[in-house]
Amino acid sequence: MDNELKNSILKTGTTILGIICKNGVIMASDRRATAGNMVLSKNTKKAVKVNDYLVMSGTGNASDIEMQKKIIAAQLKLKELKSKKRPSVKEAANLIGMITYQNIRQPAMIPSIVGTLVAGFNEDGTTELYTIEPAGTAMKVEDYDANFGSGMPFVLGLLERQYKEDMTVEEATKLAVEAIKSSTQRDTGSGSGIDVFIITKEGIKQVVEQEITAEYKDRKKTA
Repeated sequence: MDNELKNSILKTGTTILGIICKNGVIMASDRRATAGNMVLSKNTKKAVKVNDYLVMSGTGNASDIEMQKKIIAAQLKLKELKSKKRPSVKEAANLIGMITYQNIRQPAMIPSIVGTLVAGFNEDGTTELYTIEPAGTAMKVEDYDANFGSGMPFVLGLLERQYKEDMTVEEATKLAVEAIKSSTQRDTGSGSGIDVFIITKEGIKQVVEQEITAEYKDRKKTA
């Protein structure tokens, strides 16, 4: 399984990231969807709000990611109706991890490969970020993470240098945008746009929704 995960990193063309700051969590992603060397979509939102208190982003097989979002939203709502209590971010992360674990162990012609970041706020106002790696392990993030997307090496290198504890949401948002820009410049599986969400005790707000467009310039001719 370790070798499969290592080999899948270059196949999961995307950049997703989460950053912990002193008064919330930042979730960001690019917008490019690829199939091998072909760009299939330039407007695929990978970080999405799945309910009033949770944001998810995924890397891997697009169909598996979309199905996972729908299942998680439905399962969390069902759990809330049964228990008369809203699930915590940790419970949501563990549920995603369990589904991921089960999916990769079901015989299939097309194996499920999904890495997930999930961030949200609890009823007591605390915010949390979890990463669920493609084998199903859910781990709480204390600083930042980019899961197993192809843009991960470029993002982590920048975050390692520029991340600071107790960053404000404004500072972390700027860092997230710079990290996505870094991956889109060097990773062929990432690009086309940037989405950034802020998750605080006040709620979830999308603060960046950008499209990356190509600009063509004439070369200056010299005598």
